[in-house]
Amino acid sequence: MDLSIIIVNYNTKKLTIEAIQSIYSSQTKYTFEIILVDNASSDGTIEAVQERFPQVRCIQNKENEGFSKANNIGLKVAKGRYLLLLNSDTVVQEDTFDVMLEFMDNHPSVGASGCKVVLPDGSLDKACRRGFPTPAASFYYFTRLAKLFPNSSRFNQYHMGHLDENDDYPVDCLVGAFMLVRREIINDVGLLDEEYFMYGEDIDWCYRIKEAGWDNYYYPKTSIIHYKGASSRRKPRKIVYEFHRAMYLFHRKHFHKKYNLLVNATVYAGIAAKGALALAMNRLRKQR
Repeated sequence: MDLSIIIVNYNTKKLTIEAIQSIYSSQTKYTFEIILVDNASSDGTIEAVQERFPQVRCIQNKENEGFSKANNIGLKVAKGRYLLLLNSDTVVQEDTFDVMLEFMDNHPSVGASGCKVVLPDGSLDKACRRGFPTPAASFYYFTRLAKLFPNSSRFNQYHMGHLDENDDYPVDCLVGAFMLVRREIINDVGLLDEEYFMYGEDIDWCYRIKEAGWDNYYYPKTSIIHYKGASSRRKPRKIVYEFHRAMYLFHRKHFHKKYNLLVNATVYAGIAAKGALALAMNRLRKQR
């Protein structure tokens, strides 16, 4: 088996079916399997997929285990020499798998790669090629200095807006919506960290992959469409909490020991303030 495609679903039946259909409509010389891990959906996704695509391996969780744990469940049973995390709200192109697997076969130092990820309006999903969220990179991003100086490599450390989105190059981290990983990575760095519920796990994995000496690579010679946030719109308070908790977890795990007390305190205070502001804005929107 060349490729195992792991899709995690949570109440996105229509999008999940479209994602699977795009996979089977693709033109590839590689053998692949699809593993669908369902996080206790209530919209009949599993039944619909089993009826329409009986060749898909379906695993049904009894409760919502989150993105990291559900992906790990799929990764543990995957047979492919390459493993692909693919969001349920994506559509792949006909050449996506051939382009990306050929690239990986020809570049053995690359541990993980990602293609160009575009939003429905045709713009780049900036999360598909990122720098690590160091305190400096995060500060430049949240203070909007990155927008004020779009061509500055210093101020655009996180979303790398100073680089051409149509060029290929090594990056710090990719996005879990489309992340192609060499099987050897599992042996070297392990699976996704299940302490992350649905954000940050891709950045954490990329950090560990790079720390182990592998390259993470952005390769935009093919693309996918990402209907972003489809499964996260139902519980905005939970989403806001998990988003900011992931920031805290990542810094605590990878950066806390590298910075002094003042920097760490500033980072944690900033995360708490940003989270509180986001929750307040959510509440205001609901009242309106």
